[in-house]
Amino acid sequence: MSTVFSKLIGTLAVVLLVSAYIGGSNLLTRLMETGQKWKYILYSGVLGGIFGIYGNISGFNLKGAVISVRDIGPMLAGFVGGPVSGLVAGLVAGIHRLMMGGITAQACVVATCCIGLFCGLFSLKFRDKIKKPYVSLALGAVMEAFHLGVVLIMVRPFETALDIVKQIAIPFIVINAVGFVLMVGIITYTEKQRTLMLEKSRLQSELEVASVIQHSLLPTINEDYPGNSSVDVGAFMEAAKEVGGDFYDVFYVDSDRIAFVIGDVSGKGIPAALFMASAKIILQNCIRDIPELSEAVKAANNALCARNEADMFVTLWVGILDTRSGGLTFVSAGHNPPVVIKNGAPDYLKARGGMVLAGMEGVNYRESEIQLDKGDAVYLYTDGVTEAKSSGGELFGEDRLLECIGNLKEQSPEETVKSVKNAVDDFVQNNDQFDDITMLCFKFTGE
Repeated sequence: MSTVFSKLIGTLAVVLLVSAYIGGSNLLTRLMETGQKWKYILYSGVLGGIFGIYGNISGFNLKGAVISVRDIGPMLAGFVGGPVSGLVAGLVAGIHRLMMGGITAQACVVATCCIGLFCGLFSLKFRDKIKKPYVSLALGAVMEAFHLGVVLIMVRPFETALDIVKQIAIPFIVINAVGFVLMVGIITYTEKQRTLMLEKSRLQSELEVASVIQHSLLPTINEDYPGNSSVDVGAFMEAAKEVGGDFYDVFYVDSDRIAFVIGDVSGKGIPAALFMASAKIILQNCIRDIPELSEAVKAANNALCARNEADMFVTLWVGILDTRSGGLTFVSAGHNPPVVIKNGAPDYLKARGGMVLAGMEGVNYRESEIQLDKGDAVYLYTDGVTEAKSSGGELFGEDRLLECIGNLKEQSPEETVKSVKNAVDDFVQNNDQFDDITMLCFKFTGE
């Protein structure tokens, strides 16, 4: 009995190795994906038959009977491609077995064909159940017991058939049943991995589209927009993932006043991006409809609180620049203090800020005002700039940001934004970006 075990296990190992390679190569799946169902069924059957032929060749002779793992091929073909596939595999392996001759040749043909057909029928009805190891083990054992029963019925003299069955029954049933379990496991695993890869690819494509849509929500800053000679603007946004929660906005409140907005939604990814889009639209509508900036921000906060089932919030800084006088009215809602550049000297704009938006309904916000002279600029940013980390864990920080801007002197807002981004990249080097980075800079030219 131990000799039977060792010979069958060696053959089984080769069959499992080859089936694992084929299962991972996508050869059959491509046929299903292209709608070529009959080719898939036929190829599955032929492949199962080839496994059966290898089982025949590598089997051993016992009193005119070829003892092998032939049945695993038709069983696998039936599981993968259904009854037709299982029957094709059984015919291929069975005809080859018939050509080999021997006392059990005809019985093996009948048994192998029936086993492929039966496994295919079971797969049509109970495929998900067969994926469970104890079910596939039981099915494999029943099929091999059926095979031995056919041998006892068809082979004559009966005494010889009975003697063969007695010697091989346990290892024959166990090895073939275990082999079927392992093959089903391999196929199931490769199917799951393939599904995961397809889902990952689909999700990646959707995220890329979402990234394009998100950037399309932001105003395109160029020589045509905002298109006012009294102000020069530069902006930049880079999400830590495909999409993020940072945003900036530049829009006209009326013909002489331009609003500059920067915000940072809590969290990252798609939820933050969706909340960002909602916050941006609500805020813009409120600022355009409500004359007083502090009341506009209050109304936006109430609207966001009413729609905030996800319990997210957004830090915000918004300023409205009068392009005739240079007067800048602003409100801060828990956001980083901007850098004001006067006479080439940068400093943080110290002003009392309010609570973040969407945190609590009914919050009042303080409105402040400063005067920008010709050549003065305001640099806005999110905490992805100051909290960028080097490989040693050091933060870029507010002091380094102020020093960086102070070295830029007469650069335009666009050049300032690019220079700060380069400085952050040089500081971080190859360390991963863990937060969104957004910057908005505008200069009052006074022209």
